Amino acid sequence: MLNLTEIKTGKRILFNEEPYVVLDYQHSKMGRAGAVLRTKLKNLLSGSTIDHTFQGSDKVDEAEMGRAKAQYLYRESDGFAFMDMSNYDQFSLPTDVIGDLALYLIEGVEVALLTWNSTPINIEIPVKVTLRVTDAPPGIKGDTASGGDKMVTLETGLQVTTPLFVKEGDSIVVNTEKGTYVSRA
Repeated sequence: MLNLTEIKTGKRILFNEEPYVVLDYQHSKMGRAGAVLRTKLKNLLSGSTIDHTFQGSDKVDEAEMGRAKAQYLYRESDGFAFMDMSNYDQFSLPTDVIGDLALYLIEGVEVALLTWNSTPINIEIPVKVTLRVTDAPPGIKGDTASGGDKMVTLETGLQVTTPLFVKEGDSIVVNTEKGTYVSRA
């Protein structure tokens, strides 16, 4: 059982007998009424989000999730195909469950597979991934009035701000938590 003070962003909890991840939280002390915790929760089974307020005395269970290594294979019409590296079983996850993580998926990348009751429900991607630049405007020497940055498009469609020296065809490292340029690969 978790106290409300232990609930943080990224924590997986059981709510209404289903696994949720905490997207955002805010502790509030209400004088004599006691503390409350306002949360934004994402259902890991359906992908839907809800807002819920917990009272000061509430306790929640931590969701016990299984983890395994998986590899991204290809995109399907209604989702994404993966392979469990432990038993080579293939499975698919719907597009709405993957969400914005799709912008960091390239064929062959290894991800962490999250399972609930032995059923694949979601993935976690590495903090840093290497992607190829497919479109980059030319960097003009001496054009630093705007801070020396430019917007480039990567092979997955993701757009990131990079230094002027990055050009089309380069491979760059991107932080998947913030969606920002880290370095050249």
